[in-house]
Amino acid sequence: MSDYYIAILQGSLLTVSVSLASLAVATLLGLVGAAAKLSGRRPLVWAASTYTTVVRGIPELLMMLLVFYGGAIGLNNLLELLGNPDGVDLDPFVAGVLTIGFIYGAYMTETFRGAILAIPKGQMEAAWAFGMGRLQTFLRITLPQMVRYALPSFTNNWLVLIKATALVSLIGLHDMTYLAKQSSASQREPFAFFLFTAAIYLIYTSISLWALKRVSARYSLGSDKVQLQ
Repeated sequence: MSDYYIAILQGSLLTVSVSLASLAVATLLGLVGAAAKLSGRRPLVWAASTYTTVVRGIPELLMMLLVFYGGAIGLNNLLELLGNPDGVDLDPFVAGVLTIGFIYGAYMTETFRGAILAIPKGQMEAAWAFGMGRLQTFLRITLPQMVRYALPSFTNNWLVLIKATALVSLIGLHDMTYLAKQSSASQREPFAFFLFTAAIYLIYTSISLWALKRVSARYSLGSDKVQLQ
C-alpha cells in the first residue's frame, strides 16, 4: 500500500501548483475588479458588480463543470465558425486554474475594495498634491496599507481556495484527491487514504496560516496588530 501513499504525495505537488496558479489569477482579477468598482465609472462599476454577484451566487462545483464542459463546447463552436472543423480538448489543469481563479477573483475583489476604502482618502490626496502620479501613489501609499487591511480576509480566501482545489478531481486532473479516490477503490480502504489526504490538506493550510501571520505582523508594525483567525 505504500505505493499508493507515495502516489498521493506526488499528487499533492499538483494540488500546490493548482493552488498557487489559481491564487495568481484570483489576485489579478481581484485587483482589476476592485479598481473597476472604485473607478466611479458606471459601465465598469456595473460589470464588476455583476461579476461578483453572479460568481458568488453559483456553487463552485457547478461553475467548474460549466467552464470545463461549456468552455470546450463554446471553443469548438467558435473554431467551426472560423473554418477549423478540428475540435480541441480543454486541458484540465488550465480549466481548473482558470475556474478556481475566476471564482475567488470575485471574493478577492471585495477584499481589496474594502481594504482600499479603509485607507483615509486624505493620504492619497496629499500624495497627488506633492506631484505623485496615480501609479506611484498606489505603489508607495495605497498598496502597503492595503496589504495590512486585506490580509485577514485574504488569508481566509486562500485557505478556502486550497480546499476548493479538490474539485479539479472531477474533471480528470490527477491531484491528490483524485488519487486518493482511485486508491480507496483499488484497496477498498477509503478511510485510510482519505484521512491521509485530509492530513496533507491540514498541513498545507497550517503552513499557510503560519506564513501569513508573519506577513501580517510585518505589515502591522507601528499600528494595531491585525489578528488572523
